[in-house]
Order: sequence, then C-alpha cells, then structure tokens
Amino acid sequence: MQQHYLRPDGLPPVNGYSHAVAFTGRMVAVSGQVPLDAEGRLVGPDDAEAQARQVFQNLETTLAAAGAGTGQVVKLTYYLTDLADLAALRRVRDEYISPDTPPASSLVQVSGLVNPAFRVEIEVLAAV
Repeated sequence: MQQHYLRPDGLPPVNGYSHAVAFTGRMVAVSGQVPLDAEGRLVGPDDAEAQARQVFQNLETTLAAAGAGTGQVVKLTYYLTDLADLAALRRVRDEYISPDTPPASSLVQVSGLVNPAFRVEIEVLAAV
C-alpha cells in the first residue's frame, strides 16, 4: 500500500514528484543505475535523453528481478552532471513513472560520475 502526499498544505508546487510517500511492504533498494547496456556498452555518449532511457530500462530490469515494477517505486534519487539535462530526464521519467502517483524524489548535481561519459545515475527504493 502506498499513500502519496503530492503537495501538503504550506509546501511549494511539485513537478513530477510527491513531497512524501508512506508505504507498507517489502522494501527493495536498487543501486544507482548508469547508462550501460547488457553488454556493458555506453548508450548515448552525448545524448542525455538516450542515457536516461537506458538508465530507466536498467531500473525496470533490476526491479523485475526483485519482483517489483516502476509502479512500486516510492523514492527516486537522481544524480546529474549537468542540470541542463533535467528536461530530458523528466520526459523519459514520465514514460516510466505514473504522474498520478509520483514517488518522492531528490536531485543532486554532481561534478562527475564513476565514468566521465555518464551524464546520469539513478537509484530507487520500491515497496512490494
């Protein structure tokens, strides 16, 4: 069970996330996923949207292995090397995450990720 608190009284407007999510069930923590395909090849070297799509595909695959899906995600943490990539990230996110029940989210701009070609990394918590 999940309860989404998109915008409690007194808090600012949101764009694709809930200020809080309460839940019950088994917790699945997914390590930060990066834009590598199943063979370990970088996807979209200079394309933020392609990298975000690969990351969300990796998240779907990882969640499925744990018996979960994107509809059970209660928390997203994004790491971007360039905030100019945020619009592309949001477009892709909206393909995978329901705007009706968005998870809680955090966004962190970082100076770099483990591979300098990575533009995005995302980790999630899901409640099954």
